[in-house]
Amino acid sequence: MLVNIDNGGTLTDICVTDGDRVWRTKTLTTPFDLSQCLIDGLRKASTAVFGEEDLERLLLSTDHIRYSTTQGTNALVERRGPRLGLITDSSADAVAAANPELFAVLVGERHAVLPTSGDDHRVDAVRTVSDLAARGANRIVVSFVGNGGRAAEAAVKRALLRAFPPHLLRAVPILHAHDLAADADDTRRTWTALFNAFLHPAMERFLYAAEHKLRDARAQRPLLIFGNDGRSARVAKTVAVRTYGSGPRGGADGAAQLAKHHGIAQLISLDIGGTTTDVAVIENGVPRVHRFGRIEGVETSFALADVTSFGAGGSSILRVDGESIAVGPRSVGSTPGPACFGLGGTSATITDAFFASGLLDPNSYFGGAMKIDLDRATAAIAREIAAPLGLGIHAAIQALEDAWAGRVADGVRACIDPRAGAVMAAFGGAGPFIICRIADLLGIDRVLIPRMAAIFSAFGIGFSDIGHDYVLPLASADEAPAVIARLREIGARGMRAEAIDPAQCTERLSLIADRDGEQLVTPVTGDAVADVTGARLSLRLTIARALPHPVLSGQFGGASLPASPSGTRTLLLGDGQRAVPVYRIEALAPGSGAAGPAVLEEEFFTCRVDVGWRFDTSDSGDIMLSKERP
Repeated sequence: MLVNIDNGGTLTDICVTDGDRVWRTKTLTTPFDLSQCLIDGLRKASTAVFGEEDLERLLLSTDHIRYSTTQGTNALVERRGPRLGLITDSSADAVAAANPELFAVLVGERHAVLPTSGDDHRVDAVRTVSDLAARGANRIVVSFVGNGGRAAEAAVKRALLRAFPPHLLRAVPILHAHDLAADADDTRRTWTALFNAFLHPAMERFLYAAEHKLRDARAQRPLLIFGNDGRSARVAKTVAVRTYGSGPRGGADGAAQLAKHHGIAQLISLDIGGTTTDVAVIENGVPRVHRFGRIEGVETSFALADVTSFGAGGSSILRVDGESIAVGPRSVGSTPGPACFGLGGTSATITDAFFASGLLDPNSYFGGAMKIDLDRATAAIAREIAAPLGLGIHAAIQALEDAWAGRVADGVRACIDPRAGAVMAAFGGAGPFIICRIADLLGIDRVLIPRMAAIFSAFGIGFSDIGHDYVLPLASADEAPAVIARLREIGARGMRAEAIDPAQCTERLSLIADRDGEQLVTPVTGDAVADVTGARLSLRLTIARALPHPVLSGQFGGASLPASPSGTRTLLLGDGQRAVPVYRIEALAPGSGAAGPAVLEEEFFTCRVDVGWRFDTSDSGDIMLSKERP
C-alpha cells in the first residue's frame, strides 16, 4: 500500500493505492500546524480504506508515504524566513540585479566582499561572518565566483568550521554554494543557495515534526518528500529548494501520463485548487521543463517543470476595484474560508457565488460533511460586490463568474496559445466548476476530467520513484573514469541512507558542458566522455529505485449510451433560473453521456456542462467534455 499526500493552501488531498485499487479523501489544511492536517487526512483515509478509522492499521499496512507541501512556497511568497547574509569575492550587484526587491528582502545590506587571495583571508572570513551576524544575519551563504570558486569556498569552509563549530549554541549555519549546485553560472548558483538557505529552517522544523508524529503513530518507514524534480526522498536527504512547487509538479506528471494514455499531442493541464491555479503544458506526453527553473522570476541551477501559478482559486478573494471585479491573488484559505463555510469569513469568493447560483449543493458538497451557510454566502456577495457596483444579487453573481472565468483564461493565455486540436485537462477541487465557460473563452473544444480529478496532484505523485541527482566537476575528459567511480560511490551511499540496496537501483550518467551560460547535456555510456573545447564540464549521476506506479486504463470512443440523471437542480444561468438534470459521476455507466445544460457531481467536485457541450465517460470513469457542432 502506498499513500500520497498533497498539502495545499486550502485543502490537503490524500490518495491511497494498493495495486489497481485507489481510495481518496480531502481534509481542510490547518495553517497553524500543517502536521495536524497530515494526521487528520490519514485518519480519514483509513476510514475510506477499512470502513472505520484505524490510523495505526493504515500505517502498518503502508510501504511508503510520499508528501508534497506548499510550506516552502508560501514562506517565500509571504517573505517569512531567516535574515540571510551573503559573502562573495566580488560585488553582489549582479546577484541583486536579478530581482532587486527580493534581494532587498532576503539579504538587504547584509552582504560583504571577501577576497580569496592573500595570507589572511581565513582570518578575514571569520571577521566577516562575525560582522554579518552582528548585523542580524542568522544564516549565511558563501558563494565565490570563477573557476577557482569551489576550491576557495572549501578553504574558507575549513576555517569557518574551526571558528564556528556546529556544537556551539550560537553557531551560525553557513551554506557554501558550490556544495549545493555545480553550476558555472555564478548568479544562478548564488540565488539557488539563497533560496535554499531561506527555505531550509521552515521546511526542517515542519517536516521533521510531521515525521515524528508519523513515527509516534507507528509508521514503519521514513516520510518521503516529493520534489520538484519529480522524485521522492526521505526528509534527511531532501534539499529544501526542491520542495518549491512540488505539488503542481505532481499534477503535471499525472497529466503527462494521461496524455500518453489517451494519445493527446498537446494537453494543457489546469489545476485549480482553493488558493491558486496551476497551468502546465504537456507536449507529446512530456511536461515542459525549464533547464534553469525560475523562482520568482529568477533562474536557478535546478531544472523545474514549467508550471505557472497565479492566485485564482476557489477561495480567492473577489473584490470591487473601481468599476470592475478583481480576482485574488489573496485567498481566505481554509481559515476562515469562504463566507459560506460559516467559520468567520466575510469576503466574497467564487465558492460563495456557486452556492448562491445553485451550482453547488450544501447537502452533497464535500461529501455532505461540511455545514454550509447559504445566507452568509449571499450576504457577502451583496455587501462586497452587489452594493458597490449597484447590481442586483443575480447580476452580481453573474459578474463574479465572468471575472473569475476571465482571470483563469487570461492566466492560461499567458502560458500558451493553444494549437488546433489541443485538449485541456481540468482537475483540482475547483478545476471542473465552469470549465466549459473557460474553454469557450480559450477556443478549446475538448476538456478531459480525469477520474481522480479532485485529488489529481496527489495521484500524480504516485508516478514518482525514490531517487537523487549527484553532480561533480570534471577538469578534463581524462578524469572521467575516476569521477564516475566517485559519483557511483556517492550515489550508493545516498541510496543506502534511504534504506535501499544500490543493486536494486537504476543509474543514468550525463555529461554537462557549460559554455557562456548555455548547457549541453549528453548521455554517457561506459566510462569515457568526449572533451568539449572551451566548456566547463561536469558529470551527473541520476540514481533511482522504482516504486509501483498507478496503471491507467479505459478509452473513449466505444458505444455511446444515454446517461441516467439522478435528479434535477435549479441553476442561475445568465439572467434567469433553469432546472437542469444532475448526474452523479459514480452512478454513470461506462460509455454513457448526455448534452448540456447539466450538472456533473461527485463527492469532491462539481462540473457545470453548458449549453452546446456534452459529456461522455470512458469505461474507467474519465470524462470528456466536447463542444457540439451545429
